[in-house]
Amino acid sequence: MQRGHARWVAADWNELPGWGEDHASELWPALLRGCARPAPGWAELCARALLTPPADDAEAAIWLMQHLQPWQVQAPDGETQGLMTGYFEPALEARRKPDASFRVPLLAAPQDPKQRLATRQQIESEPLRSKLRPLAWIEDPIDLQVLQIQGSGRIRLADGEWRRVAFGGHNEQLLKPLGIALAEMGEWRGEGGAAPRAYVREWAQRNPQRLNELLWRNPRYVFFSEEALPDPSVGPRGGQGVPLTPGRSVAVDKESVPYGTPVWLDSREPPPGNAPLRRLAMAQDTGSAIVGAVRVDYFWGWGELAEAQASKTKQPLRLWVLWPR
Repeated sequence: MQRGHARWVAADWNELPGWGEDHASELWPALLRGCARPAPGWAELCARALLTPPADDAEAAIWLMQHLQPWQVQAPDGETQGLMTGYFEPALEARRKPDASFRVPLLAAPQDPKQRLATRQQIESEPLRSKLRPLAWIEDPIDLQVLQIQGSGRIRLADGEWRRVAFGGHNEQLLKPLGIALAEMGEWRGEGGAAPRAYVREWAQRNPQRLNELLWRNPRYVFFSEEALPDPSVGPRGGQGVPLTPGRSVAVDKESVPYGTPVWLDSREPPPGNAPLRRLAMAQDTGSAIVGAVRVDYFWGWGELAEAQASKTKQPLRLWVLWPR
């Protein structure tokens, strides 16, 4: 079956590596969140899932096998191998007013199209900078670019209140990650053609006089909107419009896998462990770099551990979608 950028090939359950070994009941919170905006053809099954939550992993697996058909996702040329990367939700200290430490603004999107489509260098320089509206201020310009690449984050204000800053649009300029920019500057000659995030931070601390030279090589600028965060245990909203669940939500190419679709991942944990990662997840988000049939971005959650895992995730992937019979 042709599906946008992908080809779906019907499969048997025994073809899914590791099927039956995952804690299938852990999918249900993410599944029910996705059912708030069900994929086409999912309304009836979502109603059943709400009425009959499984008592344990075995019941969850049996329910899925009774109602769904697995399809292996392939590229149009039949290629089954793809890529899994990772992402997370940054958690940063912030202030409502700038001071000597908190001097990097989180900006709301301007109404003027000319301002909104300016480059990063123009946005962060006068005379435009003083015309834009900051929501809050953070400490580190590297953290700002990490936040912009992830698309959303949570900030803690001076009084201890947590707020969420959600994606509010971007300036439609080219995205160039700082690791690649640093390599283009001749400041990284290691493996992969892009410096890891830890090295970027180290370089920035050693070369404060060249920081703007690095930052402005990425012309893409992401703006934010601010939201309440009444429950810190709930993830940000993905492209489907529902909250993401750590370890059970993935970003996909929505032309290949529709939002709200359960998927089976066959990949590996990031190094140094590299243990098999074979589990159920929900397609609930997308991203500008998530293009192609066998391609997912795995949501690790928030905080330092999630950031560490996400930054190391670049693993081979095979992918199955589970679709109503």
